[in-house]
Amino acid sequence: MATNHSGVQGEVDASSSPPHFISPGDGCVWADASSLIDAACNDLQEGDLVHGENFSLFAAMSALEIMDPKMDSGIENGYCTVEEAIEAGAAPVPLSFDRTVDVQRTIDVMDHLFSCEATWHKGSILAQTVFSCIYLLRLERTSPHPILNAYCRIMHATSNEIIKSVSNARTHEEEDLFVMAYGLPLKDEDNERLHAFLHSVEETISRKLRACKAQPSSKKKQVEDVEPLQTNPELEEGYCRALLCRLRFRKYFDLTMRQIRNWQGKGQSMAHKYIITCLAELENMRKNEKFLKSQPHISCKDSPETSTTASGCKAIGFDATLNAKSLSPAPPRAAKIISWHDARLYFEKLLHDFDILCSFSFDPMLENILQFVVQFQKSKPDLVARAYLQLLLIQSGKLYGREFFHEVIARVLLLPDVAKDKAFHQNEFVVQLGQLLMVLLKILCTNSAWQRRKLGKTLQDWSVVSIQLELAYNREFGEAQNSSADEGLHAKVSKRLFLWAQEQTYWIASRFLQLGFELELYSPWEYCMVYWYMSVVFVQLLEKIQLRSIANIDTTRQKGKKKRDNHAKDHSRDAIFSPSCLLLQCHVYLCEGLAMVLAALRNEGSAFKMPNTFNSEHERFIQHFELLLRAHLPEQISFSSFHESILHARVSDVVRCDYFKEIQRITTSLKGSFAEVPEKLSEIRQIEQVAERNRIALNIINQLGASDPSLRVSLELTHHPYFAVVVVKRS
Repeated sequence: MATNHSGVQGEVDASSSPPHFISPGDGCVWADASSLIDAACNDLQEGDLVHGENFSLFAAMSALEIMDPKMDSGIENGYCTVEEAIEAGAAPVPLSFDRTVDVQRTIDVMDHLFSCEATWHKGSILAQTVFSCIYLLRLERTSPHPILNAYCRIMHATSNEIIKSVSNARTHEEEDLFVMAYGLPLKDEDNERLHAFLHSVEETISRKLRACKAQPSSKKKQVEDVEPLQTNPELEEGYCRALLCRLRFRKYFDLTMRQIRNWQGKGQSMAHKYIITCLAELENMRKNEKFLKSQPHISCKDSPETSTTASGCKAIGFDATLNAKSLSPAPPRAAKIISWHDARLYFEKLLHDFDILCSFSFDPMLENILQFVVQFQKSKPDLVARAYLQLLLIQSGKLYGREFFHEVIARVLLLPDVAKDKAFHQNEFVVQLGQLLMVLLKILCTNSAWQRRKLGKTLQDWSVVSIQLELAYNREFGEAQNSSADEGLHAKVSKRLFLWAQEQTYWIASRFLQLGFELELYSPWEYCMVYWYMSVVFVQLLEKIQLRSIANIDTTRQKGKKKRDNHAKDHSRDAIFSPSCLLLQCHVYLCEGLAMVLAALRNEGSAFKMPNTFNSEHERFIQHFELLLRAHLPEQISFSSFHESILHARVSDVVRCDYFKEIQRITTSLKGSFAEVPEKLSEIRQIEQVAERNRIALNIINQLGASDPSLRVSLELTHHPYFAVVVVKRS
């Protein structure tokens, strides 16, 4: 462990160093920290962190994790070049002079590459995973072996395609090493020529399979025409099937990667077709596993939990240290390759995520797009799937590569005609909002941790633009009342624009707070302040949605003042009590109810009191909501306002307000409105369950008394990802 005189670790006097210190010079000394680390490991349980007075959550997340190949570089010795490894016989061609063993080893190489690819997708380094294969590094060596050559070439092509896609989406910021090629031989190859060669190899194996399955009367003729794959007739069919399903998976997976970016014409339907085929071939690989494990010539086998091949054998032709000398910015410690079983599950999950993208209908409504992205993220897609999601949404700075973002904004305002107005799409606020909207969609495609951090930062930009728009509208509205109709229209557009910007700002704030639950950033004793803040944000969001909905009502075509007034009132009422607004009102009641229940338990009993071991409640309030407070969301919100609102909360008062009963009343009426929307219907049922259980728990607490020492109250997020259920037990 090194300590520098100018670093945060403090000064170390080299002259007084114990004998075991080794001085590297320039004011640094090295100390053996093994005993300290061993002591910490013995005391800490899995998931525990060392806390300090100024050791924040961010610092803990950024801390060094010992033995993690992506954080702790470690030291590896004995590097050799690819040529030296080949001379030592590490990657023979053929893989064995026994043809049966050669086929088995070929399948093992395919399987290990399969596991390496999944490990790379999970964030490890390409050079230490896929390109730890000598056959890929020296592709020309596989020319005498058509099956291995075809597989390695398609691996080259697919890896290149994925790197391009992730680089274009720029989602790799979360895994900076993902797209780094380190000078590896990633060259473009003619796709049609490659797939033609792959098809010919596949067809050759198919003929061998048909020959071994032929009836005895016709087998003699077919044997003369087709040379078997290997020497044991009893194993021929099993090995042919094993090779075919792996080659076909690689072919159709590569085609999926290419078609899923080609959304013009039949690209979407073709990608869906290829995905179905890939999933079928993965299932064939699973079924073939038992055959590969049962072969008598297979000796040393790894356990299924660690084995990177279906047979359990260790694949030949791999060495993760071969590229170590070219990995100057990367950890030299070899990445741990995930098991073949886990790799198969990963690709199944990836293909299902792709299938969801293929089912997207290119909805032009922004609200539906945001809901789709948020719903898609709930399935926790990995980096590659999220990259293709972004490529779907944003192409060449346009939505779906077809519409400019000022056209998207005009549609949100229900004024599609203004999109054709040159003055509108050149308006500085429209330009800024278009850029912010594009950035927002990109942010929503990142992983949860990056998404939350970036949403917090972009909130200030949205807030500033909203304030500027409101000031501009206030100036223009007074002028428009006594001016021409065109100016009145301009003022109307400005009003809708700033109302939409405010609504979007509070939507981002609500998403920011919800992600804290997904990332488990809140402790149970902090839920009170979190739900209180969420309720304030949801109330503001609901208000902005209703104001914009009312502003969007156009009554200019109605005849007669009375008719116009009645029509406006009806539409205003519909806007306020629309299904979306009522569902959001349920969120408000849930947050208010939970905040007050937790506050009452704190005030009347000992449950959920904030411990002051490290930080005070005020400091934690600032830590959780600092980015929102900087953006003034909402105005006049502070820790003192939170403290005052919960200071006098009592269980009897919460029972009397009966937030949860009101939720049940609203959800009953919403089921019919969202009968055709499965995601919304599922959320309504979850909210109903949370409300019902909390209502029962609240009544029990009220009957027994919150100060009852035998009462044990806890919180569980079992029915909804954000809204907790109060669990009451008696000891």
